[in-house]
Amino acid sequence: MKTVTLGVRGMSCNHCVNSIEGALNKVAGVGQAKVDLAAGQVMVSFDEAAVSLAEVKETIEEQGYDVV
Repeated sequence: MKTVTLGVRGMSCNHCVNSIEGALNKVAGVGQAKVDLAAGQVMVSFDEAAVSLAEVKETIEEQGYDVV
């Protein structure tokens, strides 16, 4: 498992947290996703053999947020 912390813009409330965590946790290969709303970051642990970092970023962006 690889763990990365991504900066994410556009998060402002618990709905944002639930939206991102829920979407990422449905992706095959993602072990854990944890949003730090105050820091504007998302920590994601994932299996690089099953899912790429680009797919992780795309999943976040599909929810309407910008990965920086």
